[in-house]
Amino acid sequence: MASKTVVVGSAVGLHARPASIISEAAAEYDDDIFLYLEGEEDEEVDAASLMMIMAMGAEKGAKVTVTSENAEAVEKIADLIEQDLDA
Repeated sequence: MASKTVVVGSAVGLHARPASIISEAAAEYDDDIFLYLEGEEDEEVDAASLMMIMAMGAEKGAKVTVTSENAEAVEKIADLIEQDLDA
């Protein structure tokens, strides 16, 4: 399983707009992609779910780990999380 830990770059954290962009990108893959906040490994969420991403409560600067069997998907989603998607 591939994984990558990144820092949330969006000024408002992973709220509506960033969560929407991430979930739409994750839905393009057939593989399951999961996210979890640092220290909350037992509470991973489906990256294709807008509501679950928002429920994580990931603020700017929070560390989020992306995991999947698909390394390309991990890189794509991790890259999006690092960006300021509200800019």
